[in-house]
Amino acid sequence: MSDESQQQSDYRSGYVALIGRPNAGKSTLLNRLVGEKIAAVSNKPQTTRHQIQGIITRPEGQIVLVDTPGVHQPGYLLNRRMMSAVHDALEGVDLVCLIRDASVSTGNGDRFVLDLVRQTRKPALLLLNKTDKLPDKSQLLPLMEWYGREHDWRGVVPLSARKGDMVDVLVAEIVKHLPEGEAIFAEDELTDQSVRSLVSEIVREKILRTTGEEIPYVTAVVTERFEEVSEEMTRIHCAIFVERSSQKKIIVGRAGERIKDIGTRARQDIERLVGHPVYLELFVKVEEGWRNSARALNELGIEGKGQ
Repeated sequence: MSDESQQQSDYRSGYVALIGRPNAGKSTLLNRLVGEKIAAVSNKPQTTRHQIQGIITRPEGQIVLVDTPGVHQPGYLLNRRMMSAVHDALEGVDLVCLIRDASVSTGNGDRFVLDLVRQTRKPALLLLNKTDKLPDKSQLLPLMEWYGREHDWRGVVPLSARKGDMVDVLVAEIVKHLPEGEAIFAEDELTDQSVRSLVSEIVREKILRTTGEEIPYVTAVVTERFEEVSEEMTRIHCAIFVERSSQKKIIVGRAGERIKDIGTRARQDIERLVGHPVYLELFVKVEEGWRNSARALNELGIEGKGQ
């Protein structure tokens, strides 16, 4: 067998679900692995509302990561659709990665996520994230022992998604447990998300970071216009949806200062994404009860089961 055919027969590829509680670090890890900001990152729960695929291509294989919304008890229709996205992702993958914040104590939410992983009956890796927050790495041992008693893991990887510690080890471990097969996406593809979707994600991240605790989960962003004026300039209009006029005032800020700051921060990331200057215009729309409206969620592209 030639070296080339040997290499081809050893190549592995497949879909991998990242699942965990809100704030476990799923989106941070996705962005770290892919090398680009394709998922909104925030310290607030429920930042991720869609399944976002990040594509990692290496000589030995290709990993298609599916970042799912944080596992939580659904209340609004929005939350029910987010949880249906979690279940859909688990059904269609070859490997499940349970990501756990190792710096906090185990709670009922962690047991709930563990039960979801067990129910899939699929090969699973345990990722113990945020090791940079631990003063002593030996603190991981009781956690590893507990998870080891609860499930038969294919591997356990302690890591820091924020700092990039052990990420290369994780990639090798994931590829090892994927089925043999050809690449699913082209080598230069990083995500299945459109540029419009990525722009919306970037703007929403900046809103979450800028507004602190004032606007936790009531915003959604839609890129309504994406116009390439020339090879060197793109004009983008994004609508920010909120549920009440008081929330609109918070986002706009005094004399429009806050929305200007959001726009400046978002524009910098978007320009890095598209590789040239952009003109970004943001405006806020009040849509009462959008989180419980099937029509509004459909328009916002937040799909899933439930009406």
